[in-house]
Amino acid sequence: MVGSKPKKGKLLIAEPSLTGDVSFNRSVVLLAEHNEEGSVGFILNKPLEYDITELVSEINVPFKVFNGGPVEQDNLYFIHKVPHLIDGSIEISDGIYWGGDFERIIELINNGMITEDDIRFFLGYSGWASLQLDHELTSKSWVVVNNKYESDIIRKPTSAFWKEKMLELGGDYLLWSNAPENPILN
Repeated sequence: MVGSKPKKGKLLIAEPSLTGDVSFNRSVVLLAEHNEEGSVGFILNKPLEYDITELVSEINVPFKVFNGGPVEQDNLYFIHKVPHLIDGSIEISDGIYWGGDFERIIELINNGMITEDDIRFFLGYSGWASLQLDHELTSKSWVVVNNKYESDIIRKPTSAFWKEKMLELGGDYLLWSNAPENPILN
């Protein structure tokens, strides 16, 4: 459902008008938490230039790392769909979990027991203070949509994800789906 209220597990789709915002331009964000104290989410479609082996020397498998957002970019976060393997996981919704025992994750990755289809790593997160996200929604910075992918969102390809969401929204968004990222190049 388009235009619904923000809630854990929903997706925030950046409005095309967010062109000047380096962090959120053409972003698709998974809301991991939303309550009266604020909101936390992770940008799903902004892979970084390096992999997890460059950040965590104990990990031997080169999983991609994503820019989760502009807050605490020196910290590593993760979402996954294997809570039965990772103690301390917090359910976001629909079989998607956040956090858990990181030492166990290292072991599971190195032993081939979880793959990139099971987990996604982020540097930083997207955060909003109390009512900040509500104000951004009122100013039409975001569109809230249901996460129709459920736990499969973890393995969703990233390169055309925002464009795909623009096409699904239809109407005026169809025009934006093929517009260049930098409007000056139009």
